[in-house]
Amino acid sequence: MSKMSTNLIRHALNGPTMGTRWSALFFAPPEFDPGMVQADLQAAVDAVDGQMSTWKPDSDLMRLNAAPVGEWQDIPADLARVLELGLAIGRVSGGAFDIGMGDAVRAWGYGPAAADPQAIHDAMQAPRRPAHEALELDGNRVRKSAPISLDLNGIAKGYGVDRLTQVLSAHSIRDALVGIDGEMRALGLRPDGRAWTIAVEAPERARRAPQSILTLQDAAVATSGDYRHWVTVQGRDLSHTMDPRRGAPLLAPPASVTVIAPTCAEADAWATALMVTGVEAGANLARQAGLDALFLKRDDAGGVQGIGVGKLFLNKTAATATAIGV
Repeated sequence: MSKMSTNLIRHALNGPTMGTRWSALFFAPPEFDPGMVQADLQAAVDAVDGQMSTWKPDSDLMRLNAAPVGEWQDIPADLARVLELGLAIGRVSGGAFDIGMGDAVRAWGYGPAAADPQAIHDAMQAPRRPAHEALELDGNRVRKSAPISLDLNGIAKGYGVDRLTQVLSAHSIRDALVGIDGEMRALGLRPDGRAWTIAVEAPERARRAPQSILTLQDAAVATSGDYRHWVTVQGRDLSHTMDPRRGAPLLAPPASVTVIAPTCAEADAWATALMVTGVEAGANLARQAGLDALFLKRDDAGGVQGIGVGKLFLNKTAATATAIGV
């Protein structure tokens, strides 16, 4: 689609997915009909949800969870790609990102059912092998070598965003901004030649406000935080992010972690991994992995401190950064 046109029409498409909404913003010539794009975008995220949902008993992921240990199972190509990426990041992160926490997620009430004290006890006492040790992939086949309950909530939305960008590219849309629930990916530039502007949300529960601003070109961003989904136990608010070592929510996570990566699935998974490892160890891990990451940490005075890692966050508060994906 030519950037030379001076009569581009703004299109802001959206639809339901994964308990929230997807969005796609792009500009096109007046004769462009967005109807087919809308339908294809919806079909793409519906396919991801149908394969990877833990809320749908008949999803491919839930069928895999129910499959016997030791038996090869055929799975769709998209699910295989997400499992492969999840296992790879699990390995590199030393198990901080673990897609095998489904039992703990459900036990603490982050699935379709309410929290269950007995299930919480069982999840915290269960012997665990990280998913990258308990799953074996062979193309579009997978088998479990140990009992494991898979949950892809830390990567599926990011992958859904990546699928949205693939659909737009198939329709020759080369410049766009797409997202699902705050996980965003930018293609190309705006019609005026500027990068797309993304707000990093302040870690506040009572309101939605920007903490800092990023400009993105051909890159993705994802944020994991403790301020949108939580449970209160004995007067203490606990984040929805699970600690794989405990089978329970993190006790003292950063307020949020924002990661920029070439794909949104990578950014999504790494944001979760760095929440689990915490600020100091997470910053070291981010450096080792060559990541651009912003940690937001609450201080004793009730303020928020920013700790940046990578060339895009040379200023610790990361007021503005430009990411060029590879």
